[in-house]
This record gives sequence, C-alpha cells and structure tokens, in this order.
Amino acid sequence: MVNEWMVEQPIWFANEDIHEADEPYLPNLLAESFSSWKREAGDLSSLRAGQYRVYTKDGRWQGATRGEAEDEEVDVVAAAAVESAMKLDDASVVSTAQWDATAIPIRRRRDRSILAMLVFCARRGTPVTRNELESAALHYRSCFYRSFEHVFVRDLLLQQERTDKEADRREALFLAAKRLYDQTDVTSVLTEMLYSLETLYPNSEVHLYLSQDYVDGDPRIKPLMFKNTAHDIVAKAFLGGKPAMEFERDGTMRLAVPMTGKQAAYGVLCILVERGKWDESDLPAFQLLGDTAGTAFENAKLYEQSNLLINELRLINEMTKRLNQSLRVKEIFQFATNELLTIFEADYCCVLQLDKPTNRFIVKSSNVPAMASEQFSPEYGFCGIIYRTKEPLIISDYWNTRVVTSKLMDNTGSRSLIATPIFVDGEVVGVILVTHKVPNFFSYDNYKLLQVMSTHIGLAFTNASLHAEVRRMVITDNLTGLHARHYLDEQIQSRQRKDSFGSLILVDIDYFKRVNDTYGHQVGDRILIQVSNIISSTIRQGDIAARWGGEELAVYLPGIRTDQALRIAERIRAQVAEETDPSVTVSCGVSEWTFDNEKISVESLFYRADMALYEAKHKGRNCIMVGDHH
Repeated sequence: MVNEWMVEQPIWFANEDIHEADEPYLPNLLAESFSSWKREAGDLSSLRAGQYRVYTKDGRWQGATRGEAEDEEVDVVAAAAVESAMKLDDASVVSTAQWDATAIPIRRRRDRSILAMLVFCARRGTPVTRNELESAALHYRSCFYRSFEHVFVRDLLLQQERTDKEADRREALFLAAKRLYDQTDVTSVLTEMLYSLETLYPNSEVHLYLSQDYVDGDPRIKPLMFKNTAHDIVAKAFLGGKPAMEFERDGTMRLAVPMTGKQAAYGVLCILVERGKWDESDLPAFQLLGDTAGTAFENAKLYEQSNLLINELRLINEMTKRLNQSLRVKEIFQFATNELLTIFEADYCCVLQLDKPTNRFIVKSSNVPAMASEQFSPEYGFCGIIYRTKEPLIISDYWNTRVVTSKLMDNTGSRSLIATPIFVDGEVVGVILVTHKVPNFFSYDNYKLLQVMSTHIGLAFTNASLHAEVRRMVITDNLTGLHARHYLDEQIQSRQRKDSFGSLILVDIDYFKRVNDTYGHQVGDRILIQVSNIISSTIRQGDIAARWGGEELAVYLPGIRTDQALRIAERIRAQVAEETDPSVTVSCGVSEWTFDNEKISVESLFYRADMALYEAKHKGRNCIMVGDHH
C-alpha cells in the first residue's frame, strides 16, 4: 500500500538536483553515498572480481571498494578511463597489458550532465558484463541522490527551524515591545525589559547601565560611569551610539547596545552569553529591543515628568493660595515648614529670616525644637554659602562632603540637604533648609521644585511685610513713634470685652506753645519725642501709649487700678522734669473703669481723664489729678 502511494504520489523533492552552488559539498556526498552503496551491493560478484572507484568529473578519486590499488598501473588506467568517458560523454573502457578499466558516467537528474564517474578496474579477461556494471552505476546513482536528498531535507529542516525560531523571536519581540509600550512608569518599563531579555536569552547575564539618577535597588541596574572609555564597551556603545562587542578569555561574549529614544540615549543594555550560545542573527533583534526599550523608557519618563509637573503646579497653586490667606510672617513660615516636610517627605525643615538690625539669621520656624529662635551669623554654615552666592544648594551626603559645619545637620543626623534663598527685591531675606537622614535622598527635580516654592514663599513674605508696614504706618504716629489715637480706641474697646478693669493716663506738656514760640517748632518736636520715649520706657510691654493730639499723649494700662496708675504717672512726671532738654513739665489726668460701672465706654473713660487733666492745669500744672468715676 505504501509503495503504491509512493508510485502514484511522487515525492515532492524527487526532481531536486545538485546545483552549481552545491559543488563544494559534492566530494563529501560522493564519498558518503559510495560507502552506502558498498554496504548495499555486497552480493555483487564484480566486487570480488575487481575494484570499484568513484571519481569527480575532473578526475579526483573519492573512494574505492578495497584499500590502495595493487600498483600504479591501476591508477593510471582508471584515470584514463575517466578522461575518455568525459570526452565521449558516455561509458568508456581503457585497457593495458594487465588491466581493464570501465568508466560509467553518473548523471544529474535534470540536464543529464555528468557529475561523477563510477570506475570498475579488473585484471584482463575478468568475466564481468557491461549490464552488471551499468546496474551498479544506477544503484550508486540512487544512493548518491538519497544522500543528497537527506542533506537537502536536513538543510530544509534547518532552514525551517531557523525560520520558525526567527518567527518565534519576532513574536516574542513584538509581545515584549507591546508590553514595554503598555507601561507608563519608568520602574515598570525597566522591570519588563529585563524580564524580556532574560526570557529571550535564558543562558545569559543581563545588566542595564543608566545615565539617569535612577535608584531602584535592582542589582541588574547600574549607574553609567565613564572611567576607561577606550576599553570599556559600555562607554563605547553609549558614546558611539552603536553596538560594541568583545570576547573574554573563556569564550564568553559580551555585547553592549545603546538604549536610545527619539530625543537621547538613556543607557546601555549589556548581555553576557556563554561560548557557543550566541547567534549572530540575534544582533538585529537585540538592537531592536534596545531601541524599543529606549523609546518606551523615554515615553514613561515624559509621562512621569508631565505628571510631576501637573502635581507640582497643583502643589504650588495650593500652597500659594494658602500662603496668601495669611498676612502674618510667623504663620507663613510655620505653614511653609509643614508643607515642605510633606511635599518632599523630608525629616527636617528649618526656615530662617535675616534680621537686618542685628545682621543675624534667626530661626523663625522648624520641626527641630532645639533650633527654635537660634541665631547665626551670615557667614555660618549653609546659610552663609547661600547668602554669599545667592544660589540654591543640594548636598547628596553631608557626612562625606562636609564643606561647612551645620548645626542642623549635626544635631539631627541628616545626610541629604536641599536649600534655597528667599528673595525680596533681589536681596536674600531668608533661607529654607530641608534635610533627610538618608544620603542621596533628594532628586534634582526636588531641588528645582524647592526653588519655585521659595519664590512663592518670598512673595507671601513680601505681602505680609508690606501689610505689616502699612498697618504700622496706619496705627503709628510718624513723629513720636507712639500709636495713633484710633488704634488706642480699638485696643481699649477690645480689652474692655476681656478684662475686669483698667486705667487711662492723659499726659499734656505744660506751656508747649511757649516752647514752640521760644525755641521753634523743631525743638518742640524734639521735646515731644523725648516725652514719648520716657513714656515708652516707663510702661509695660502690654501697655498702649498713643499720641492723643497735639502735645497731648495717652497711656492705657490694662488690668491696672487707680493707685498703681498714679505711681506710673508720677514716674512719667518726674522723669520728664529731670530728663527733657530744654526742660519741660507735664500735667496728668488719670481715670479708671471696672466691670461694675454702669457705663463702660471709651468715651466716658477719656472724658473723666480729660476732666482730671483740666483740673491739674488749673491747680498750677506739673501735677496729677484723678477723675471721678461715679
């Protein structure tokens, strides 16, 4: 049944033939098929009667049925028979005195041209028929083509295997590329890429050298450093933008391929493959994977950066909004400290303000209790560097690069630092220090973000300072430095809602018009300032002194009764008489209020003090009178 099928259905490669390109393989095929023929033709009588040989068409001997020929005469007669048959393009017999040699052509399938010669050599008169020799030649030809077909099929199978392998590789690369492009964060891209490489090249060791400040903890990911670029294939691949390869003594192949995106090269893929495990045809695929990984890495990086920018803008917007809600400098610095600790996931933060009168940096806000209200010279530590250079600062590891001594870094055990100046009108008015105990904690992006945020903190500080200055100007008398009358009114009303009692002193400079007329208004102003300074130095920090109008001054004493108010008024009166130049005196009127009064109002308090002052004037001046509070 099988034989019938084979007859009816010709084998698809039955008409395949050896081509010019296959000529180098012909000698081996002839020898191999001759060995096969000898095994199958063992019963031929001619094998016992003489010697069979196979030759290429140009007369090269490829095999014989016995060992070396009996003598040189056989070699000569066999070669002559081959030459004759080639000329005749047909079988030929050449004889000598002792030997006959019959050469029978072995022809190709397609064009019937001669591809080899089967030669039979025997003593003269050996009884071997031509039919037997031609049958032997046909048998040999079938053995030859069987061997050829085995090689042909084997090559086809190898080619198919290579094609299948290439198809599998392309499929694997396509899937790897798809998985890479599906990732939107850098860590996932790198993890997927390393996984794909190890899957595609299981008998290898894979490393990735990155130029970015990327830290993941994966031992396969290493920083890209250039030490010996002439002999370092990783550096060559990165700088040259093309693959670099080297072989180690044990035969291990090391290949480095740049990981390139559309905008730049980001790193180098490096693979170590054992001897014999690398196929040159794998190089394009490996390069393709490097390019794919580079583009995917670039996309993920851009995606991360866009998200980071969006997040940064949101943070800046929220922080600016919150900063602008406050007009108190201390609150702004405290809020900034808390926000910066959260945003940068920092361990410590310290905000310092430059106090111009003392020319010292004062800690205004910090989460380090020991640093509260600390003061430093503008030459000290990192504040000094920032103050001199007007530039921000990033320190990766304070312990290894101790450029200056820092109390904040030493007291907290911090190793990483980002710091920036706070500017107002181009001048450094403060410094922000943000630290962490872990080295290399802050990225360059953190460093840049802090600079942007310091600008907004500086603007909020400017607004608060301007507001404070405007408010100071509104509530302060420009000449005396005492509070304005309306501020005094507001404060008394406020204290009357909280306190149980308080006192008011009205102070009037005696004969002030005479002073102005005698010495001039400049001296008059000087006298007013002297009296105001005496009042300010006499009262407590919580007491409120104001210019009531003209040469009249007022002092409100929260939580003070009449008897204590009289002592304070007396001190003022006595010091004015002793310390003014030119010497003047003052008259004082004192009034008090208590919670028991039927009418508790600022107006009534001032009215009673004013009446008492009027009485003091009529009693000869330079004295103190108390107003009736009933």
